[in-house]
Amino acid sequence: MKVASIVGARPQFVKAAPVCRTLRERHEETLVHSGQHYDHEMSDVFFEQLGIPQPDFNLAVGSGGHGRQTGEMLGMLEELLMELAPDVVMVYGDTNTTLAGALAAAKLTIPVAHVEAGLRSFNRAMPEEINRIVTDHVSDLLLCPTQVAVDHLCSEGITEGVALVGDVMLDTARLFAERIDAAEVLAHYGLEAGGFYLATIHRASTSDSPELLGSVVSAYAALDRPVVWAIHPRTRKNLEATGLYQDVEAAGSIVPVPPLSYMDTVALLRSSAGLLTDSGGMQKEAYFFGVPCVTLREETEWTETVELGWNTLVGTDRERIIAGVSGMRRPEERPAVYGDGHAAEAIVRELESRFGGGEGMDE
Repeated sequence: MKVASIVGARPQFVKAAPVCRTLRERHEETLVHSGQHYDHEMSDVFFEQLGIPQPDFNLAVGSGGHGRQTGEMLGMLEELLMELAPDVVMVYGDTNTTLAGALAAAKLTIPVAHVEAGLRSFNRAMPEEINRIVTDHVSDLLLCPTQVAVDHLCSEGITEGVALVGDVMLDTARLFAERIDAAEVLAHYGLEAGGFYLATIHRASTSDSPELLGSVVSAYAALDRPVVWAIHPRTRKNLEATGLYQDVEAAGSIVPVPPLSYMDTVALLRSSAGLLTDSGGMQKEAYFFGVPCVTLREETEWTETVELGWNTLVGTDRERIIAGVSGMRRPEERPAVYGDGHAAEAIVRELESRFGGGEGMDE
């Protein structure tokens, strides 16, 4: 098969790593980077650490509003896909890159395979929700991480081309977790295992609101352990513009750090007392490693983590955040709801079955 894989943001790099490795054992892959995340900490370091092949094409679209960014990518991808003429286009997740790749391929009648299909937050105010829904409805092969995702698609009338393959982020965790020297990372940041919380905030709904961002800063400063806060570039820009970064620096219990590489993220996550985040992927990673999580949103696509007691939704209210952290617990059971860590092999088998190119990979 000739497969064009389109990525552009750090969660997609984590998801693509095991798929690229498996796909290239048997087929021809062209890797296209939209450039949605473009600086070293948000892009290059992930390719380096995860062993992802360097992109064959980088569109260098950069940041911008949703319409401009998506439209710019759509035009460039359409032209590129006409030149490449792949058998299938593969997109990941729910970013503007995902949407642009799926639309460009669909309009050219090139089959679309969507990795992480079927997720729903049921909050259409989230740009990611729109991206998910549209991508799923133009995709030919819907590669679902969980049974819940399959059920969501069924409820929308999508039953053809749906496959339950497991979660590719678990593949990456399985492949790289044992290679990480947590002691070295902890020493670098002057931390002790279990003595801190790890935190991230990147969604525009929070980071673009001075009021909500201030509530988060105040909550982080009031917790019973230091908070290592990996600050997204847009979040830092807004903190500085509103003067809230001075509050971060003044709070002796908040440790601001730049965006973390995958290896450092996993090392700190596994060693932390808990995670505070609005990231979908990190909610899962906390579950993979048995770390309790507090999610600073009112909903999540990963409902299994909440139902099984590993994740608590608290929104951005200061008192709810503090209460959620104080109520963190580690349930005795952690069922394998995200598969067995071999989703990449299942994905390639589904591609082969659907679009040809081999007799299928061995189990």
